[in-house]
Amino acid sequence: MMNTCRLLIHPINNDTPEFRCSDGSETMRKELHNYGNVALSLENLQGTLDFSQVFGRCAPVHIEVGSGKGAFLVTEAQARPETDFLGIEWASKYYRYVVDRIGRRGLTNVRMLRADAPAFLRDHVAPGSVDCFHVYFPDPWPKKRHHKRRFLQAANLEILIDRLKPEGQIRIATDHEDYFQQIEDVTNACLDRLEPIEFARPAGALDGELTGTNYERKYIKESRSIHTAAFRKRSVAVARETR
Repeated sequence: MMNTCRLLIHPINNDTPEFRCSDGSETMRKELHNYGNVALSLENLQGTLDFSQVFGRCAPVHIEVGSGKGAFLVTEAQARPETDFLGIEWASKYYRYVVDRIGRRGLTNVRMLRADAPAFLRDHVAPGSVDCFHVYFPDPWPKKRHHKRRFLQAANLEILIDRLKPEGQIRIATDHEDYFQQIEDVTNACLDRLEPIEFARPAGALDGELTGTNYERKYIKESRSIHTAAFRKRSVAVARETR
């Protein structure tokens, strides 16, 4: 039998971090506030996460890996109150910033977690418990010697597939062509379990946008191409084609 973990409320201090503008020309400061009902802690965590305990209800669960400043989480949670969202962000300044954004808006269907995503998903998310993973503009680690640090590689994709419910989805976006080629390679190797589907634009995507995230808006201004992919977990694995 699996052990079910309890999440502890993690208070956020009121230090004021710096955020540099996209052109790097100036720095802006923002006072952050504690929202213990939004921020989650994995201190002393053992076993798998009980999403019904975290959110106080049984509802579809979407997880965003790498939430940045939270543009997707905030707009999507507002548009879909029937769905629960968990954002995972490793960078402390962005994690705290998103907690503040969510708390100020009084959103009850979003939680934020500062954690190493592969380790958290592997150790603390039960198989077949997630309805959708969103992975938008993950760090491309462009240097070849750093490619092993990329999130969307074979081992991590196996974790995502395993944690998805049947018919659950993975939605991906990147501006990095080489990384997208790697994503195509690793997902093509899993087509016996993943069915390619049309990429669904989130609620916050404006005209000309695919995801509505801050990174995408920055990259559009820089005239970069945006690559997307989406997949549905097959209820029953199909036999792979042989050549």
